[in-house]
Amino acid sequence: MSDTHDDASGYTPPAVWTWTPGHGGRFANINRPIAGPTHEQALPVGKHPLQLYSLGTPNGVKVTVMLEELLQAGHTGAEYDAWLIRINEGAQFGSGFVEVNPNSKIPALMDRSGPEPIRVFESGAILVYLAEKFGAFLPTEPAQRAECLSWLFWQVGSAPFLGGGFGHFYAYAPVKLEYAIDRYAMEVKRQMDVLNRHLAEHRYMVGDTYTIADMAIWPWYGALSKGQLYEAGEFLQVQDYTHVVRWAEEIAQRPGARRGRMVNRVVGDPASQLHERHDASDFETNTQDKLACP
Repeated sequence: MSDTHDDASGYTPPAVWTWTPGHGGRFANINRPIAGPTHEQALPVGKHPLQLYSLGTPNGVKVTVMLEELLQAGHTGAEYDAWLIRINEGAQFGSGFVEVNPNSKIPALMDRSGPEPIRVFESGAILVYLAEKFGAFLPTEPAQRAECLSWLFWQVGSAPFLGGGFGHFYAYAPVKLEYAIDRYAMEVKRQMDVLNRHLAEHRYMVGDTYTIADMAIWPWYGALSKGQLYEAGEFLQVQDYTHVVRWAEEIAQRPGARRGRMVNRVVGDPASQLHERHDASDFETNTQDKLACP
């Protein structure tokens, strides 16, 4: 990778790309063009059926919201241990984590409730797995199920434009590139308009039914609508998407969503962070003690 940036001076890609370690902005120390572990590190295993290895990023929040909603709804067997994976320090490249998720991205889940452990990785896959396991938050009627899965995969396909595209170039890139910021700002605003038009006619993403589609979209676009992502609220004029704001505020009042946003959170008010999650009865104790995972 060349040190020449795509700015007014221009940049012509070489015939063969080469990697320059450390180049690439805020997260350069953990970015690399190869997969696999960088060090040996076993993952901890707690006492509950579900073992979650994650961080309180939008993708991580999707799954903790789902787990907390399951507990709120009284589903036995949804108790879980939440282990903090500090991705800024490269913990996702430990050998144990790579065994659970060869893609080295959070979140990752191990279901140890059966005779053999089952690994599940990628946030959308985890949401579907848990929904089917517990028979919750995924409609069974064919048309509603199709609508739910369509919006779930809309989020999976759209969020990289918001995060790795807009978020990177607007907030994290070592130089501000007008072309890149304009390109991704345009796409993010288009996505917000898609949601706004849909939510103008629906309470949730699937009519009046709260589903895993809402849980997937809310941590990204709900946070964006409240100006909580990349300090870009004014730049993107997010308050104009009034139906998205209404939807985001309604979900934020759900106890499961509020608790899910706290789990494995490492930024903001310490009172809003919970670094180890067990079961519903442990919640208040853990909140007070601030138990940190190894």
